[in-house]
Amino acid sequence: MTRLNQIVAVEQSVKTKTSREITDHHHRVQKAALLSGITRTYQPKDDDGEQLPPESTKVQVHADQVLEDVAKTLTRLFDVTATKDFGNAEAKANVVVDGNVLVYDAPVPFLLFLEKQLTDVATFVRKLPTLDPAENWTVDTASDAFKTDTSKTTRTKKVPRNHVKAPATDKHPAQVELYYEDVVVGYWSTVKFSGALPAARVRELSERVDKLQTAVKFAREQANSTEVDDLHVGATIFGYPFG
Repeated sequence: MTRLNQIVAVEQSVKTKTSREITDHHHRVQKAALLSGITRTYQPKDDDGEQLPPESTKVQVHADQVLEDVAKTLTRLFDVTATKDFGNAEAKANVVVDGNVLVYDAPVPFLLFLEKQLTDVATFVRKLPTLDPAENWTVDTASDAFKTDTSKTTRTKKVPRNHVKAPATDKHPAQVELYYEDVVVGYWSTVKFSGALPAARVRELSERVDKLQTAVKFAREQANSTEVDDLHVGATIFGYPFG
């Protein structure tokens, strides 16, 4: 018996090793020179003719042997993968948060899916818009949004005024300077609305997602600690095409 997490731990290294070896085996059988051999001897036409040594080249690669090597390499990968996949079908755990079971008997593939999705959810929640802390916000049922208290501001208008710098005399007209004065002509009453969330609510949501993420990771570790049977299917599988 082997724990599922032990199989998962070696799976990637087995895949990498298999890929490298299969590539090597493929290259070996593609080199015609390594698959070929020859023996030839020289016989002079005349007894006193030049004597030449025999020549020979041995076959360095045998296709049958390469097939055996390929089968041996893939057998390990097939066995590891079968043990993991069949183990995943049996290994299950509950997702528990605050003593409440949210998911019963969740299999490992689903727990891995949950982990990935919750990572995205956590990022989404952390980036939710929050209400401006400089304002006082209350819930407004009419608009189904948050609103601020009413604030009043003035509306002004520039009104021309005359400033007499020097009064008129019998010799000179009055010296008058034109200027503009801001005069209040009305009042703005402003209420701001927002569909954002209070910062405290976003923190609460983020904490709840974090707690769920932790529960899913714990469930995955628990499921991966399940003991599974070491399967040996590779030899049987390759016994058919290479038999």
